[in-house]
Amino acid sequence: MTGRNVTRAAAAAVCMMALFGCSGKKETETAKDSKPTGPVLAEVGSTSITVDAFKKEMENLPPYLKPMTETADGKKEMLETMIIRELIIQEAAKEGIENTPAVKEKLEELKKRLVVEAFLKKKVEEQAKISDEELKKFYEQNKDKFKTGDQVKASHIIVKTEKEAKDLLAQIKAGGNFEELAKKNSTDGAASKGGDLGWFSKGSMIPEFEKVAFAMKEGDISGVVKTKFGYHVIKLTGKRAAGARSFEDVKDQIKASLLPNKQQEVFQKLKDDLKKSGKFTIKEDVLKGLGGAPSEAKKPEGDAKVLPAQPPAPAGAKPAEKK
Repeated sequence: MTGRNVTRAAAAAVCMMALFGCSGKKETETAKDSKPTGPVLAEVGSTSITVDAFKKEMENLPPYLKPMTETADGKKEMLETMIIRELIIQEAAKEGIENTPAVKEKLEELKKRLVVEAFLKKKVEEQAKISDEELKKFYEQNKDKFKTGDQVKASHIIVKTEKEAKDLLAQIKAGGNFEELAKKNSTDGAASKGGDLGWFSKGSMIPEFEKVAFAMKEGDISGVVKTKFGYHVIKLTGKRAAGARSFEDVKDQIKASLLPNKQQEVFQKLKDDLKKSGKFTIKEDVLKGLGGAPSEAKKPEGDAKVLPAQPPAPAGAKPAEKK
């Protein structure tokens, strides 16, 4: 697949996300329902698409698609797709699509899912708390795990040609903002974070890149560095010597590692409590007819099919540092 085809495919993915919505929320405001918030970007019949709605749509894109909307053409493409979506909604309203049995059934199913997800998210977030004492205890018991060699923290801009890299380096030396240039031009996944690669030790990166990064001083900007992945411009943003990392340095990392198990415990307890207090029965003969295994014990009357098989994804958990 050529670079142009990759770009087109990514643009198409952005359009599909915008067409079907990224968050399940209505991002446009109708004049009769509420006053639009922020400057109006487009008028679609009686509906206004505001700058705030457009920005929210962009925020809800997956990280790997966000760079596609940071160009002038990308923004226009996304806005046009939002307009098409609103035109479809308006045409569907004229035909009464929303009131058809099939759509009503789907809306009811979606409502149930959203209510269950919101309930579980609320309960898990309320109860899956990890105290500083627990975090410190884990740290003290596992200090050896937090010993590291020399580490550096760096950001980079990676492009396909040496000329592009030299042009970007000239812009940075002339006062250009490294992070913004990375977001607009870098071709890897770190672009959306301004090129931030996080902290890493020796042996974590490709040798040509690593050799330059570890020889730099904090705040330095490298020259053009060639690797098999392309041409890099590196900015060193941090440096720390070998040794045991402090509790404060690893606190968020420990929390991120402990939180999933804590949330699983809360979720399991919630399930058990609901099964004990709720009223439901399982029709064993019907279940057996579907190929299901008999339950160990009969339950009181009610509905046992409310909870999903797995808990919701950890809310707000910070990922472990990238190496």
